[in-house]
Amino acid sequence: MTKTPGTGRVQPVEPKADKASVRRHNLSLVLRTVHAAGETTRAAVAARVGLTRAAVSSLVEQLMENGFLVESGKTFSGQAGRPGTVLKAADTGPAGLGVEVNVDYVSVCVVDLTGTDRVRLTESVDNRAAGPAEVLECAAGLAARALEEAAGHGLRAAGVRLALPGLVSAGTVHQAPNLGWNRVAADRLFADALTARRPGRPELPVASDNEANAAALAELWFGEAGEARTFLHLTGEIGVGGAIVVNGELLRGAHGFAGEIGHMVVSPQGRRCRCGSYGCLEQYAGQAALLRAAGLAPASDPYDGQAGAAVPEPSGTATADGPESAGARQDGDGAAAGPVGTPGPPAGPAGVDELARRVDAGETRAVAAVEEAGTMLGLALSGAVNLLDPETVVLGGIYPRLMSRLGPAVEAELGRRVVSGLWTPSAGRLRAASASADAARGAAAVVLREVLADPLSYAA
Repeated sequence: MTKTPGTGRVQPVEPKADKASVRRHNLSLVLRTVHAAGETTRAAVAARVGLTRAAVSSLVEQLMENGFLVESGKTFSGQAGRPGTVLKAADTGPAGLGVEVNVDYVSVCVVDLTGTDRVRLTESVDNRAAGPAEVLECAAGLAARALEEAAGHGLRAAGVRLALPGLVSAGTVHQAPNLGWNRVAADRLFADALTARRPGRPELPVASDNEANAAALAELWFGEAGEARTFLHLTGEIGVGGAIVVNGELLRGAHGFAGEIGHMVVSPQGRRCRCGSYGCLEQYAGQAALLRAAGLAPASDPYDGQAGAAVPEPSGTATADGPESAGARQDGDGAAAGPVGTPGPPAGPAGVDELARRVDAGETRAVAAVEEAGTMLGLALSGAVNLLDPETVVLGGIYPRLMSRLGPAVEAELGRRVVSGLWTPSAGRLRAASASADAARGAAAVVLREVLADPLSYAA
């Protein structure tokens, strides 16, 4: 313990690192360096990290023995001395499992240490028609199938990361209006369901985050943002999710709930939202609103919150001990309030495909619907851009397929409202998300980042 000069306060002194912790750190350093390079040599790693070639060779051997690195069989002779054997991350061994649960689909993927998407399974399903325990059990079933397939490729999951809609922190979905979830212990429910489907197998660590955050990380790590390290990422699905990346890190806010742009009010006296407010962005730019405005969805949906439609109460509060009346409506305190009706299947991907076709064909109603959504997106984004000054804005989810009409409408509103004058169509600061950067992949990559940070914890 030491005293801070002039204060008399006693400050703890961190213990001196021992040889084991130093080696552990250096193993991570070497693995991360090879991973970032894609392919490199021992000599290049030594020059990069500032360790001796002998030390790097020892660390590489340990990483190879534990299945994190492999030699590619190629050699590199760009430096003095004997040609160096090229190293790369292994495409077998530890992997990340990402599970995205959205309103109208579940998607899972397994990503190996090279960053390659090795297994992908997606099911379209109306998750609004079931309680949280049932939804997460179905997601666990899909994840179990993915794990079996991954095992056939020589991969073993180091952990699971859930990408969930709504306000997510500490393993709990505090509120997900479009699913009707409140205070759902998602991590525990999913982990129990996955363990039950894999008897005799070790329980995998499970953690969760908001799906828009996971999609933004996928864009940062796998996308085509170039050198952009500060950007806003919007995901258009049934709702509209948002994430903020600043200097390569997520901006989470004081409680982990930053980025809820879908519930930014763009019309104070406007349409009723599923969250209980009025005029939220997703009531004008979400998938359901777009399809309805284009004439591709019913004018009234018991799960939607447009003006004139009843807004059902949340579908249930679920804990690790089980759902509370998972098939019944719940009031604000979780008390049962009667059964939930089940509407017809959502328009989903087929509806979006048809909307994109009509927009490309120049159909008046479809074009007007997309342009109105773009105007409302630009209105919401202009406030965020004025506040945060990002390098770029990335539109994901269903939006990339509608960019021919959506993009100009967003750009026009940004040009009118961003005070810096930097947002013009010629600036190229608004762009579609990369096809390879989705929430499930981003969630899986978070697991891999944990492996890279401490490989010994995940050694076979």
